[in-house]
Amino acid sequence: MAEVHDAAPSTAGSWVVPVVRGILALVPAVVITFNQDHSPALGLGVFGWWAVVAGAVVGALTLRLQPDRVVRGVSTVTAVVTVVAGILALSLGSSLPVLLYLVSVWAAVTGFAELYLGVRGRGRAPEARDWTTVGAFTALLAVLFLLLPPDAVTAVGFLGVYFVIIGVALLIGGFSLKWAANRPASDASPASPAAASEASAPETEQS
Repeated sequence: MAEVHDAAPSTAGSWVVPVVRGILALVPAVVITFNQDHSPALGLGVFGWWAVVAGAVVGALTLRLQPDRVVRGVSTVTAVVTVVAGILALSLGSSLPVLLYLVSVWAAVTGFAELYLGVRGRGRAPEARDWTTVGAFTALLAVLFLLLPPDAVTAVGFLGVYFVIIGVALLIGGFSLKWAANRPASDASPASPAAASEASAPETEQS
C-alpha cells in the first residue's frame, strides 16, 4: 500500500500541463481551419498570440508542477523561446519570409529540446511519450517550413494541421495520465481480499 501512495503524487499533476497545452493548441487550429484568409498576416498573428499565451502559461505551470530540475530548466528555455518568437511574430512585418523563417527556427529549437526530454524521460517520466510525440511533430514542422515552396496558403495550412495534431495528441495523452494516476487506488481494493486469503492459506495448512 505504501508504494501506491508514494507513486500517486508523482503522477497526480502530470496530466495538467499536457491538457492545458492541448486546449491552447486547438484554439489557433480552429481559427486557421475556419478562416479563408491564409495570408502571412493571419499566420503570424495566430502563431504570435498563441506563442505568447502558451509560452507564458505552460512555462508557469511547468515551473510549479514539475519536480525534475532538468525538465524545469529545459521547459523554461523553450517557454522563453516561444514567448520571444510570439512577440517577434506580432511585431515584425507580415511577410511570407518572416513567417517561414520564424516558425522554422522556433520549431527546430523547441522540437529538438522536447525530443531530448522525451528520450531522457523514457521509462521514468509519465510525460515522456507526450514530449516525444510533440517534439517529433514540431521538428517535422521545422523541416517542412524550410523545404516548402514560398506559398502562404500551404504554410498557414500546415501550421493549422500541426496545431490540430498536437492539440489532439496532448489531450489524449493528458487524460490518459489522469486516468492512470487514479487507477492504482481503485485496483488496490479488490486485490486486498485475495492477498489476505493467500496469506491465510499457509496458516490453515500448518494447523
